Amino acid sequence: MDEAYLSAWMTLALAPKLGPKSLSQLSKLDKVEHIVGYDKAALASIGLSQQQIHYITSRAKRDIDQCFEWKAQSPDRHILVPNKSHYPSLLNQIDSPPPILFVKGEVEVLDLPQIAMVGSRNASAEALQTAYAFAKDFVEHGLVVTSGLALGIDGYAHDGALKNAGKTIAVLGSGLEQVYPSRHRGLSQRITEQGALVSEFLPHIKARSNHFPRRNRIISGLCTGVLVVEAAERSGSLITARYAAEQGRDVFAIPGSIHNPNNRGGNQLIKSGACLVQKTQDVLNEIEILVNWSINSNKSVQVATFVQNDGQEELPFSEVLANVGIEATPVDIVADRTNIPVHEVMMQLLELELSGHVVAVSGGYIRKGRGEL
Repeated sequence: MDEAYLSAWMTLALAPKLGPKSLSQLSKLDKVEHIVGYDKAALASIGLSQQQIHYITSRAKRDIDQCFEWKAQSPDRHILVPNKSHYPSLLNQIDSPPPILFVKGEVEVLDLPQIAMVGSRNASAEALQTAYAFAKDFVEHGLVVTSGLALGIDGYAHDGALKNAGKTIAVLGSGLEQVYPSRHRGLSQRITEQGALVSEFLPHIKARSNHFPRRNRIISGLCTGVLVVEAAERSGSLITARYAAEQGRDVFAIPGSIHNPNNRGGNQLIKSGACLVQKTQDVLNEIEILVNWSINSNKSVQVATFVQNDGQEELPFSEVLANVGIEATPVDIVADRTNIPVHEVMMQLLELELSGHVVAVSGGYIRKGRGEL
């Protein structure tokens, strides 16, 4: 990628209150390299605010220079932008993908098939052991385990992958040079050697509470499915699950005792239609079609082969099916995600309904086999 393009894109992307959709619209007006060279009057004429103009003309260079200095310190540091080299293909397909990703570690791992594992920071001993064991099984089946580096379930999931020769990705709610929680600095270093750290925040930005929902949408966006191991009613893990459903990913939850408050979030997910999981094969059976679609939609990247069960039937219309989640997905949304004409999507969904793979509900379609009968 041309450094002038990267610098110009970052200049616009880091401008205050300039979201991904506005950034996309700007890039259609002119080359971003040209836009950042506009004078103040020209920038105002294309709809930018005085605050944005001040940043672009006065403050951006300092931030961009610091980012390039950070990247130059090690060959395992990368800055990625949408539709360019190494930007993860699944993440690129979500609504409003992050305009910048900072990566430390093996950048190629971002496009390998992934399963997200999330859960409580104050998890029970049993749940922590479950997270470790599931992560071990997932990496043995060729999946990358993705999580948020938090204490509790996240940390045990990362550790389960690492100690069993697997790959793991940690998405941070801070810059990559401000690892949070600090207790996981050692774990983060191990992850860079056997996977990758990812953040959309400038390298030296500290963690803030409003960063974590943004982090959660990246966790789900990178993956073919999200497994909630143990979560309370107001857990951040439920935000990740909601993003996953909106992004057309599968949502899984491990059930727990009704007497344990930490299980109420996961149990509610199951009640709402998430796939009940008792063993790793429950997850593997469901996401096989999504993993294969992920692999086939990214021909330029060499990825690990997903282990399939012998004799398992190949599901029809994989691309359409991959974009129908546990919440009602309208036909036009499926058509937009897949770039398939609406009339063809309707025909395919009808056949999927007749074959028992989806169910028509108010507002669209949902995947069958998740408690919805």
